[in-house]
Amino acid sequence: MVTVSVKPDAAGWLCTVEVRDNRSATLHLVRVSADELRRLGGTDPADLVRRSFEFLLAKEAKESILREFDISAIKRYFPDYEAAIRS
Repeated sequence: MVTVSVKPDAAGWLCTVEVRDNRSATLHLVRVSADELRRLGGTDPADLVRRSFEFLLAKEAKESILREFDISAIKRYFPDYEAAIRS
């Protein structure tokens, strides 16, 4: 289960993400700029972050996901991210 809470900040939004399964939970802080949200075709930062975590969790364990990052960092690790998230 992925839970996302969003707070606006000067550059866009700060999203706190909790990823929980029946064994444990992890917490992550994700920054989303207004430019990145637009560029990735989103209108809701919580939805973008939730879909981004679904993408990440299909590729790696929740414990392997960085604890704090900008949403734009995902494409550096997974070149197929942007195409997948836009579709």
